[in-house]
Amino acid sequence: MTVAIEMGQTTAGASAAIDLEELLATRLLVQGNSGSGKSHLLRRLLEQSAPWVQQTIIDPEGDFVTLAERFGHLVIDAEDHTERSLQVAGERVRIHRVSTVLNLEGLDAENQMRRAAAFLGGLFDVARDHWYPMLVVVDEAQLFAPAVAGEVSDEARKLSLGAMTNLMCRGRKRGLAGIIATQRLAKLAKNVAAEASNFLMGRTFLDIDMARAADLLGMERRQAEAFRDLERGQFMALGPALSRRPLGLRIGPTDTQPRNAAPRLMPLPEAALEDARAIILAAPPPETVRPQRRVPSPDLLSQLMAAKQPAAEPDPEAAEPPPSAEQLAERRERLDRILRAILAEPDAGFRAIGVLYQEFVVRCRIEGLGAVVPELTDFRRMLTRARAGLGADVAEDDAWQDVSLRAALLPEDMQGVFMMIARAAKEGWPCPSDAAIARAYGTHSLRRARHLLTYIEEQGLIVCQLDGAGRRIVTLVELAWATAAADPNVDDQAAEAACNGSSL
Repeated sequence: MTVAIEMGQTTAGASAAIDLEELLATRLLVQGNSGSGKSHLLRRLLEQSAPWVQQTIIDPEGDFVTLAERFGHLVIDAEDHTERSLQVAGERVRIHRVSTVLNLEGLDAENQMRRAAAFLGGLFDVARDHWYPMLVVVDEAQLFAPAVAGEVSDEARKLSLGAMTNLMCRGRKRGLAGIIATQRLAKLAKNVAAEASNFLMGRTFLDIDMARAADLLGMERRQAEAFRDLERGQFMALGPALSRRPLGLRIGPTDTQPRNAAPRLMPLPEAALEDARAIILAAPPPETVRPQRRVPSPDLLSQLMAAKQPAAEPDPEAAEPPPSAEQLAERRERLDRILRAILAEPDAGFRAIGVLYQEFVVRCRIEGLGAVVPELTDFRRMLTRARAGLGADVAEDDAWQDVSLRAALLPEDMQGVFMMIARAAKEGWPCPSDAAIARAYGTHSLRRARHLLTYIEEQGLIVCQLDGAGRRIVTLVELAWATAAADPNVDDQAAEAACNGSSL
């Protein structure tokens, strides 16, 4: 059975519809400048398709939370949840088939990218038994799949771009139909935009965006000027779910309205100039210390189940007793063993932390440790210890507390290198080579490894010196630990592996 979603009318006055089943297989890209009607188009599509298919909306501005009242979407305020809990929520959303709005309002750009990536990762990684059809709408997609690096960290950008690429490139087989909307095609990563087969192009003014829109619609460059003349709510459509030829259409009305309505003109209040002066220039109130917002720890599974049926009364006798010291030690050893296996792969030293963490989470699930997977912050500390050749038992030893305090003076990505050198110095092992330092830092550049060593020395943590044969010795300041002399240009991976293996 073909399900046609009515979107409005064509310029000729006929009904304009989207084939929903075809849309699920071919994805959609919406483009238009601010004020062109993109959000209105997405709202119309979501409202018309809500009875037919599960939906989730990545909402950076909180515009779509009003869908909850009319259509029963579960609103998840990302600000109140960790990345780990959002990843689990994404899995549970697909398992229980609940339509959701991920509200990212109130977060800065980097945290929006991280939390959206975690949630999309949960949608993507769910078991095959739960690959139900789902529309995944991403508003302002250029924020989550930027064409070039911006002010956010490289790690956050890679996490978000990877999640968006998975959605658009590999999501179809998992039942995920990506619908992405952007203000500017030039700011959207090309490998994400290229996977869409359906296009709705609205008003735009910049030449580069008009040219790309014309290319995607198969129009001649001289026809690109037409995008400047489109009115609000007017779009040019093309694609197997829309039309085989470029077709102009106007989006119809919606049943719900955005929470943040567009500002309207209104008369200024009548007030005397002296009254306004007294109000505006009055002494400011005394500064008060703003209390930190308490971040709750809501149970997302309970929220998801509540959206389907009334929650059952909790059974106080069903609570599990806390794990014993032996059980905690066993879990820690198993987690260390999983991380050790990941780092044993040839390219592990050069992969992003977010990618390593995703693989770590998957392996923990396979081992039956899904309920005790560390948060990303804890995983970073585990990774730092592991790259330094330290197991959890060694890192918690009293002799290493001072080393940990000193390492904390360095940027997080350098701490593992410092602790690796400290371990070699404490045991009297040969000084790590430039290649070994580069691997621990996650780079192929030997020059960067040497600069890193110089930086740590400039911070007053180590002293580097060469003996008469040009071999390097590194001494830890105040601890009197020193490595054995070793040629920095000779990379003895076998010796390094033996050291790391003995500690872990």
